[in-house]
Amino acid sequence: MATHALDDAKLSRFHLKTTLYGNGGHLCDGYILGAIVPALPLFAQSHPIGSLMSGLIGASALIGVFLGSLLFGWVTDKIGRRRMFVIDLALFVVLSLAQIAVTDAVMLLVLRVLLGIAVGADYTIATTLVAEFSPRKHRATLLAVGPAMWTVGYVLAIVVGTALAEVGGADAWRWILATSAVPALILLILRRNTPESPRWLAQNGRAEEGLAILRKHVSPTATLADLAEEEAAESSGSLRDVFAAQHRKRLAFACLFWFCQVVPYFAVFTFLPTILESLDIESGFWQTTSVNLFLLIGGVVGIVTIGKIGRRPYTLISFALLTASTLAIGLWQSAPAGYVIALFALFALISSAMAALDTVYPSELFPTSIRASATGICVSFSRIGAAIGTLLLPVGIDKFGAHGVTLITGVVAGVGFLISIAWAPETAGLTLAQAAADTEEAPQKSDSGSPDSNSSFVSQA
Repeated sequence: MATHALDDAKLSRFHLKTTLYGNGGHLCDGYILGAIVPALPLFAQSHPIGSLMSGLIGASALIGVFLGSLLFGWVTDKIGRRRMFVIDLALFVVLSLAQIAVTDAVMLLVLRVLLGIAVGADYTIATTLVAEFSPRKHRATLLAVGPAMWTVGYVLAIVVGTALAEVGGADAWRWILATSAVPALILLILRRNTPESPRWLAQNGRAEEGLAILRKHVSPTATLADLAEEEAAESSGSLRDVFAAQHRKRLAFACLFWFCQVVPYFAVFTFLPTILESLDIESGFWQTTSVNLFLLIGGVVGIVTIGKIGRRPYTLISFALLTASTLAIGLWQSAPAGYVIALFALFALISSAMAALDTVYPSELFPTSIRASATGICVSFSRIGAAIGTLLLPVGIDKFGAHGVTLITGVVAGVGFLISIAWAPETAGLTLAQAAADTEEAPQKSDSGSPDSNSSFVSQA
């Protein structure tokens, strides 16, 4: 049986380095987004702001992510992965440090939006590059490292920010926000020698360059035949191609499943103390820390389990558990605190584990010519969901109460479950080119016997 130098490569030190350097961007992303949580209340003490400005600053990075992923996904498909892979980290460093000089709310808002744009760019660049180098047997696991590192960065920012808030005085918010430059600078240094994607080079008429990289870093015996699928693909890489008939259903699925996942996620975890207090449960350190701990555990669970079963059952099981846990909280109005905390912990674990699909599915559903562009659109759509969850939850609690809001999040997760029943494809075990093709094609079986090697591809009607 024929093998493919990229898709059937043995896992090597190069793959692990590329995974670390690529997914390290997610850690920086999570840190940047999480730092505002402890910093904003301190900023508001010395810079009185209304609820509207507070909400805008809190959601500013999400607004930036929407713009950055939409724009730079397309740019990445046009000019290549590696160049943007370095530029966006440089922006992380400069913009993070610039927050030290903030003088008013508008300046902070602008800088946070710009940081969000850089974060949005990294979502599309790093995920795409990791996917295009990963062997199919390990692709899901390597991509799942990204969401797990995002969670680490998010929780780390809150821990560091909370500690600095206690000792930093009136201007502690400046240093909390500026600390995101530290992981970004370290990652910038590590990323500088990452090679360009051979798949992208072949797609853009530079197969010989791609082959040289492939031989140097992956397989010394690789030939041009290993890049033939990319060379043969006919696509201009324009946004029109992203919305072509053969990609529309997949694009709709990837956008909607991610949307239905993040609305409950951001609604619950941005305002967890508020929700607990509304349910008459003391929002103490241990209550919120225990739930956040399950976020970290869930990230590890995602890495370990995503390659064990197919993408489709993973999606369905995750949405079913998210729906059940939130409805169980919302329907029992006088539930004891232990019951509610346990269900929130389950919700945290499943949400974090399911986030593995946020990098896996968009990377696998679209061809190289539009992979970053399509991923960028999916990220942008998901940020609409994140913004809705963040901005509307306080209003929802005032109008419907915490139980009502929890029921609404359960309904949103239920919609995601129904969408996945109808449209979720199976891409495990396929080469990246096969996974991106809208056809039913049986994957190649490898020695591992894992679903990544022997699951069938099901393109749902």
